[in-house]
Amino acid sequence: MPGLRIIGGKVKGFRLKDVPGDSTRPITDMVKESLFNILSFDIEGSDVWDLFGGTGSVGLEALSRGARFVLFSDNNRHAINTLKQNIAHTGFESETKIVFGDAFSLLRQEPLKAFDYIYIAPPQYKELWKRAMLLLDEKYDHLVEDGWAIVQIHPKEYATLELQNLSLIKERKYGNTLLCFYKRTRGK
Repeated sequence: MPGLRIIGGKVKGFRLKDVPGDSTRPITDMVKESLFNILSFDIEGSDVWDLFGGTGSVGLEALSRGARFVLFSDNNRHAINTLKQNIAHTGFESETKIVFGDAFSLLRQEPLKAFDYIYIAPPQYKELWKRAMLLLDEKYDHLVEDGWAIVQIHPKEYATLELQNLSLIKERKYGNTLLCFYKRTRGK
């Protein structure tokens, strides 16, 4: 997608490199703006996991707007290389960690730390978001108490999930993008 950029915060306007090929689907500026309007000032000082990191657009936007730390993970070498370049370009090396690995394996592991937000935007039409959410529901300690998992999918992909430890609290549709917000409800 030409013109991928940071749209707010301290590095507003910085252009980001895209992952070569068609393995990723970067978030549009409109959806990203809406997402961060919903998160508002709660993003400041937060820890974020960009689970399917891709270009790093969401995690870097969070850092630009005051997040404390972002973990990026991806199992695509091109995405990892693009993440490294975009992190270096924006100057957020000390506030980030990149993990090369399968999202589902990472979710099965003991948490590196508890995150305020986990952003889940996998490749479309493969039901990967469902697998990620079901694993996260089992390993809910990846989220702080009241932490949120945010899913980005095409509206056609949506399905109600039977979750024990996470609850759907809101949905927002923007054209061909649906954001679903799930809150950790266990352990309060």
